[in-house]
Amino acid sequence: MAFDAFALILTMLALGMVFARLRVFPDNAADVLNRVVLYVCLPAAVLTYVPRLHVDASLLGVVVTPWILTAATIALVALATRLFGFRRDEHAVLLLCVALCNSSFIGYPMVRALLGEHALPYAVVYDQFGTFVLLSTFGLYVLARYGGDAPPTAREMGLRILKFPPVWALLVGLTLMPEQPPAWIGGALQKLADALLPLVMLAVGLTIQLKLPRDEVKPLAVGLLLRLLVMPALALPLSLAFGMSGEMLQANVLESAMPTMITAAALAISHQLAPRLAAALVGYGILLSLATLPMWAWVVGRLAA
Repeated sequence: MAFDAFALILTMLALGMVFARLRVFPDNAADVLNRVVLYVCLPAAVLTYVPRLHVDASLLGVVVTPWILTAATIALVALATRLFGFRRDEHAVLLLCVALCNSSFIGYPMVRALLGEHALPYAVVYDQFGTFVLLSTFGLYVLARYGGDAPPTAREMGLRILKFPPVWALLVGLTLMPEQPPAWIGGALQKLADALLPLVMLAVGLTIQLKLPRDEVKPLAVGLLLRLLVMPALALPLSLAFGMSGEMLQANVLESAMPTMITAAALAISHQLAPRLAAALVGYGILLSLATLPMWAWVVGRLAA
């Protein structure tokens, strides 16, 4: 693990929390930072690391893993709801916040910090072909079913995918972008990609909420357990079954261990689906992941070796 990168993560997270408490920035500062990351830093990271990807048959496993984990989420959340009697809105939030992990905003910098740059192309594949497409399909379906919206059409889901800036960067990275671009292009993209970590963690610190919903302790505990421990535990044998090894194995499991996607929780909140639970899953998930992610990196590192 790169200690300096991990120290930067903790520092920017703490600064964001302090700035939020002191009201140093405008109320929409986190949203602005997230848009900069979405439209500038994420595409730069995709263009930097995707051309370095070496395609082989086991790479299909990286694409398929988040989809299989989503199927497992549906079954496990249904079981937990039956056992503990969760409300309908709590059930919906668990579906969203367990199935959809933060494989880009937090995933990219954490994979880089814990595994190194060479593992990042696999994180991009996991995120773009897995988590993002799931958000645009499964996520929208859950919101429509439990939030009272009309079910999204295939055209609406397709347009949502096409309007996502990193998707266009992914297409360019897979087709036109050379593995070794001219130095001035590669250097500029690398600097923009490097800004991803501090900007994301500052934005997270500005918005993180740790108010424990006392009447929702059980679904909170179930969601954190499934998201941070059960999903990567399932991803590990899956990765081995797909023939993964080395950095691909490590990145696949580590991406599966990421905390809840902030966007998924925000959508649940906007649809009035157990908003305190959704916010708590993000806040506690991010803080706990600072301990669980290094643990999973150590476990898969031993296996990969």
